[in-house]
Amino acid sequence: MSKNSSYKTLVKLAAFIALSALLISCETVSYYSQAARGQLKILTSRQSIAEVLNDEAVSNEVKQKLRLAVSVKQFAVNVLELPPTDNFDFYVQLNRNHVVWNVFATQEFSLNPVNWCYPIAGCVTYRGYFNEGDALRYANSLEEKGFDVYTGGVDAYSTLGWFKDPLLSTVMNRADYQLAGLVFHELAHQVVYLKGDTTFNESFATTVEREGVKRWLQSIDQTEMLGRAEQDQTRQAEFLQLVVKYQDLFEELYQQENPDAEKRSEKQTLQESLRADYLGLKEQWEGYAGYDNWIYDSLNNAQLSTVASYNSLVPFFNSELEKVNGNLTAFYERVAELAAMEPAQRQELVAAND
Repeated sequence: MSKNSSYKTLVKLAAFIALSALLISCETVSYYSQAARGQLKILTSRQSIAEVLNDEAVSNEVKQKLRLAVSVKQFAVNVLELPPTDNFDFYVQLNRNHVVWNVFATQEFSLNPVNWCYPIAGCVTYRGYFNEGDALRYANSLEEKGFDVYTGGVDAYSTLGWFKDPLLSTVMNRADYQLAGLVFHELAHQVVYLKGDTTFNESFATTVEREGVKRWLQSIDQTEMLGRAEQDQTRQAEFLQLVVKYQDLFEELYQQENPDAEKRSEKQTLQESLRADYLGLKEQWEGYAGYDNWIYDSLNNAQLSTVASYNSLVPFFNSELEKVNGNLTAFYERVAELAAMEPAQRQELVAAND
């Protein structure tokens, strides 16, 4: 990384920390300090991919994935017409399984997650830590107050243009098409990003990701891998459908005016029923166990609240792409028009296409 680039990065981070300090109370200073230290560590650990590829100490497996990322990004710019940003031009080796750990919390009889509000980023339904121990300690403090709490590791995240996001070692074990999908998805956020509408943003990026993976795999004649990618998408959709079904059942339970002890018992019954129905899905999937770790966790309200239908508008965006005969430039222009509309007008158009 050049000295000029490093200086600009540190200036940005310093501005973020200064603004945060003006807007937070003393009791949250330690939280922002760990967040700043964690982000700074990533920024100062970045190496250009070209530099890493010339490093004899780096494994051939990592180099192969990095070469793949370079070619995938070129495909994204040249074929998918995504913007030629500096994202994914760098690599960071982390000596841990996840880059951050997010803590989620709900009341005992509610699926509505607790919101935390931050300078610049706004309000979100989680609290992120760069150290697992810090995350678990905070989670324990919430549990002591009677909250349902869930802590989950995250392998990658986007700074949404604040910094040049690198590839992290935490995603290097993904299948080739999954790594390609990550690149396409994150670059799509650089095309259109509607502040405050997660479903719109994630559905659009997921549409670009899936279309990009399909076109990329077709271009390198990997029809077998394309079949696996489509199978993954189908399984994910079926799993989400199952969890959302049970979210509705839990909500119905919590709205009843039954004694708390009875609700706790029914809550446990629903959790076991969800696991049983999941076993039925696994049979259809011929034993595929990709969701086992998640389903055999606590399944408390906080964990269930992390599953949201952020991809619910993918069918709508697919129809918009079909209307322009797969022309991605025209598609991006149409999505930009949608993002510029008043929310009511946009929702009316979406509803008309259901």
